[in-house]
Amino acid sequence: MEREPSPLGKRREPETTDAGDTSIRPKKCRSSERTCVHEVAVPANYTSTKDESLHGTLSNPLHNGPMAKTYSFTLDPFQQVSIACLERNESILVSAHTSAGKTAIAEYAIAMSFRDKQRVIYTSPLKALSNQKYRELSQEFKDVGLMTGDVTLSPNATCLVMTTEILRGMLYRGSEVLKEVAWVIFDEIHYMKDRERGVVWEESIVFLPPAIKMVFLSATMSNATEFAEWICNIHKQPCHVVYTDFRPTPLQHYVFPMGGNGLYLVVDENEQFREDNFVKLQDTFSKQKIGDGNRGGGKFNFRHGKGGSASGGSDIYKIVKMIMERKFQPVIIFSFSRKECEQHAMAMSKLDFNTEEEKETVEHVFRNAVLCLNEDDRSLPAIELMLPLLQRGIAVHHSGLLPVIKELVELLFQEGLVKALFATETFAMGLNMPAKTVVFTAVKKWDGDSHRYIGSGEYIQMSGRAGRRGKDERGICIIMIDEQMEMNNLKDMVLGKPAPLVSTFRLSYYSILNLMSRAEGQFTAEHVIRNSFHQFQYEKALPDMGKRVTMLEQEVAVLDASGEAEVSEYHKLKLELAQLEKKMMAQIIRPEMILYFLVPGRLIKVREGGTDWGWGVVVNVVKKPVGGYIVDTLLHCSPGSNESSLRPKPCPPRPGEKGEMHVVPVQLPLISALSKLRIYVPPDLRPLEARQSILLAVQELGNRFPQGLPKLNPVKDMDVRDSEIVELVNQLEEIEKKLLNHPMHKIQDVDQIKCFERKAEVNHEIQQLKSKMRDSQLHKFREELKNRSRVLKKLGHIDADSVVQLKGRAACLIDTGDELLVTELMFNGTFNDLDHHQVAALASCFIPGDKSTDQIQLRSELARPLQQLQDSARRIAEIQHECKLEINVDEYVESTARPYLMDVIYSWSKGSSFADITQMTDIFEGSIIRSARRLDEFLNQLRAAANAVGEVDLEKKFEAASESLRRGIIFANSLYL
Repeated sequence: MEREPSPLGKRREPETTDAGDTSIRPKKCRSSERTCVHEVAVPANYTSTKDESLHGTLSNPLHNGPMAKTYSFTLDPFQQVSIACLERNESILVSAHTSAGKTAIAEYAIAMSFRDKQRVIYTSPLKALSNQKYRELSQEFKDVGLMTGDVTLSPNATCLVMTTEILRGMLYRGSEVLKEVAWVIFDEIHYMKDRERGVVWEESIVFLPPAIKMVFLSATMSNATEFAEWICNIHKQPCHVVYTDFRPTPLQHYVFPMGGNGLYLVVDENEQFREDNFVKLQDTFSKQKIGDGNRGGGKFNFRHGKGGSASGGSDIYKIVKMIMERKFQPVIIFSFSRKECEQHAMAMSKLDFNTEEEKETVEHVFRNAVLCLNEDDRSLPAIELMLPLLQRGIAVHHSGLLPVIKELVELLFQEGLVKALFATETFAMGLNMPAKTVVFTAVKKWDGDSHRYIGSGEYIQMSGRAGRRGKDERGICIIMIDEQMEMNNLKDMVLGKPAPLVSTFRLSYYSILNLMSRAEGQFTAEHVIRNSFHQFQYEKALPDMGKRVTMLEQEVAVLDASGEAEVSEYHKLKLELAQLEKKMMAQIIRPEMILYFLVPGRLIKVREGGTDWGWGVVVNVVKKPVGGYIVDTLLHCSPGSNESSLRPKPCPPRPGEKGEMHVVPVQLPLISALSKLRIYVPPDLRPLEARQSILLAVQELGNRFPQGLPKLNPVKDMDVRDSEIVELVNQLEEIEKKLLNHPMHKIQDVDQIKCFERKAEVNHEIQQLKSKMRDSQLHKFREELKNRSRVLKKLGHIDADSVVQLKGRAACLIDTGDELLVTELMFNGTFNDLDHHQVAALASCFIPGDKSTDQIQLRSELARPLQQLQDSARRIAEIQHECKLEINVDEYVESTARPYLMDVIYSWSKGSSFADITQMTDIFEGSIIRSARRLDEFLNQLRAAANAVGEVDLEKKFEAASESLRRGIIFANSLYL
């Protein structure tokens, strides 16, 4: 089976890219069926001085010398090529599936450093992963140290494991350690697209001295070559890419329809999609739906986030039981909600998978693990409830668990003593803990903005846990779906290409101040912006934009040249009208304004992104517990939408177009217009004839009003008095008048109108592309840098000559919380008036974490400091707004003042037990501990900042606050250390 791994494209000759003269030399390496692609990005005019008999060439690296480390197994081709690149002392990106064996390459780089008497740094994205990696590497290499925000062990070791934030801090402060470092290993480099923390990776890579070589380990990504070109471009050194999409253990993907029986193989181990089975799967839903009594057939009633329903629970029970009967364990059952994980595990009360001997072993390991806790904490419900579950071979793993339990579960799982693990997707990160089977309890997840299908990259990461190399012939993935799903959605998820790595670069005040305070001036904010992956990706896209402009200009030349000015003017008016209508609807759709008019029979226009559904008819309005209101609306859908798809497709509203009316749930923001008209809706909408009669009525209204259905006027019909809306209505009426009187409006020739409109659209796109090409990202970031510098001047962090002042020197040391706001509180005396318990409580507001749904009632000694924090936050946000930064003042105040744990931290600081403080909030125990440990790290940064500016009393206060936290289960040692 020969496959060209898609992410690296076709075989090509060495070439020069537009982004920094980098030539690419590709090569395929093959061994039986295990293919990998090797490419290398080489700087212009670079000449290799390596001995070819020992190291091969850049395009064909070989290693003919002694190995720094030997392996007990035969290396895969991608591992052999990677080791040859390392022995050439050149940077490398290894992009491969979970469990393909990337760790072997990291270990080889570490072994080389030990052999060559040099130091090596291993960075990971999460503290928990750093702890695990420290344990794993210590067993093999002995001389290993650990540096995370809350633990430092052997900081002078040859191999240092640390979080990427620690590395960035070392680079900013010019740490001496870096002079001895030969290699930096970046594990899980695809984390660079993380919105919040991605920039830390980007800055660290830009700052690394050119003498240090890098190893990047990544899940499969579709633009690995582009990333290597960037490294080559900024460090002027070759960077190899070794990519493989070979899975050591092939996977079979099954779908289980909820409420049904049996599994349907949809993708076999050769990655072939089985359409015949997919059709059978869809049939089971059609049968289930008959007579379900929902108006409109209930086909498209989305059950967002309802995976933990009774039927879902019993289905999961059924699946887990079947997996055990067929000896498909161990199994990981992934859920996208921590509460659901626990509910599913608790629903397994009748199942037991461990022998008596295994039960004894589990109890022995459990008792030893909890010895690190004091007597009181050992009897916490979260600990006592876990043992009976673990003894039966069942466990839960998510970020809200107590760390000791989470680590215990990991260790038991690795030893084969946990047979069914209910986990969230974080379990798919980092250490290789494979199972035979993986189950997905849902195909949709809430990502903070919306419910969406799991992306192919996420599916690859989680499904990669299925299939243990050397133990299983094949891995099994079971996807549970609770409604019909379009074939393409399933295909994209299971067989889709991995996502590209896209930069999330941004400028932070922490970075700007640190760069300004560096004496040597080698690194400036301008240098970072210019060398960012973000800028590189932008410049690389420019030639494609240029080609598109040329193509569009040729199209314009072919189109009829007459009446150009009129066409352009008419098109401009239409665009203006559409934008004003959109602006007005954004105001009107507020529930208090619109709900009164959303009565059954009202005609509403629905638009979703770029998709126009046309006019629909309101059936019913439902208030959801979360997510506002849903308007059940009869909409014109493609024929057959109800039979084969998870959600219906709109039917183009053309005369005579065949389609069917279906009830579709519509969120308020998707309503783009309200008509004055209402029509009769029959009480029973299940018969197709009833719905089709409504379609005919809507089409008849379309014929009666060729200029468009009359719309509700917010002022005259809805009695809206809001001055902003009144002004918008006046502007709309003025533009509508201009449109009606425009000569283009009177043209009857449809082809001529189409030609004119296409021309206007093309011209509009050309203008946008040209402006995008002119408006360089560099210019945008420079503007932002200028505005942020103005903020720093206004707040007194830097002077008129951009020299960092006392306040700025304090902010330079704080990257765990909002550096501007906390230094403001330090300098305006807020902390001076508080005791150290109040200081700990107030500082907890800066730590991002879970929100509580409880009503927060703060005692008076905490309410006043919180008010001062909110006032300062508002002032800082307003200053940023004045300095032309895009910022929502209320959102900023809300995001920087999080009072959810103030009471909890205050009580803990004053000596309360952990059992007591967990009763004070609905936040998970593990989340409380994680926040408290991060708070301790933050207080230590504040202590260092107070020391740097000579505030001795404050320094002591921050130290006392930190000391008051450091006890009990919150600071129990990790089982990995």
